[in-house]
Amino acid sequence: MNSPSQTDKAIAFLSLHERAGAFIIPNPWDLGTARVLAHLGFEALATTSMGYAFSTGKLDNTVGRDAMLRHIAQIAAATHLPVSADLENGYGDAPETAAETIRLAAAAGVVGGSIEDATGQPDRPIYEKEHAADRIRAAVEAARALPFPFTLTARAENYLHGRPNLNDTIERLQAYQEAGADVLYAPGLATRDDIAAVVRSLDRPVNVVMGLKGVPLSLADLAALGVKRVSVGSSLYRTALGAFLRAAREMREHGTFAFANSAAGPREIDAILKPREPA
Repeated sequence: MNSPSQTDKAIAFLSLHERAGAFIIPNPWDLGTARVLAHLGFEALATTSMGYAFSTGKLDNTVGRDAMLRHIAQIAAATHLPVSADLENGYGDAPETAAETIRLAAAAGVVGGSIEDATGQPDRPIYEKEHAADRIRAAVEAARALPFPFTLTARAENYLHGRPNLNDTIERLQAYQEAGADVLYAPGLATRDDIAAVVRSLDRPVNVVMGLKGVPLSLADLAALGVKRVSVGSSLYRTALGAFLRAAREMREHGTFAFANSAAGPREIDAILKPREPA
């Protein structure tokens, strides 16, 4: 079987947002986890800037555009699935920089990507709404100029930066919708009522992040609210690191190795990662 082209992947990814119901787009942090998730039957993947940064011993938002582009290129090449990239704030304040980041991400092999409205500056963590919308508009124009349907996601970051203002978040998402974004996303929403209010306020597919502590909503629950896409951000990486920390502390503090009882076996991993013979 021939590998799907970037256009094939882009069309497949777009169709996931057009069909009935909601779908999960999990977030691998390296080539191995991308291949495992593909093996398990997921239909698309999204990169995680935080998960990748942590896996390299760095803090979130410190990797830099060139290194992140190399990472997303590796993920995109590791699987036949469509991949959407977490492109943080586009790696610069100017709308032109966000646009250039979209072009570079497409060249790296992904078929979608997100641009957020966080500045990376503690004294003013969120861009002014008009400027943020201009950045999305420029990113959309770059996406539309590509030879395939790149799915552009616009993110409103209020809830991740101590600004849990639902009205402002909705106004921002509406402005980004007006600017042409294909998918809208406000990470940090944690209640049925808030999620439902966001979905009702928009005419485009909405992404919600799960894997949050104390948020028991299922895929079926979210689909019933009108959510289209569910990602998990850095939570798969943090879950893996949680198991690693428990194992390391068990060894260090107790001198025991019971953690191995829940470890994946090498044969199982071999079976997942073994190259398949072409059909």
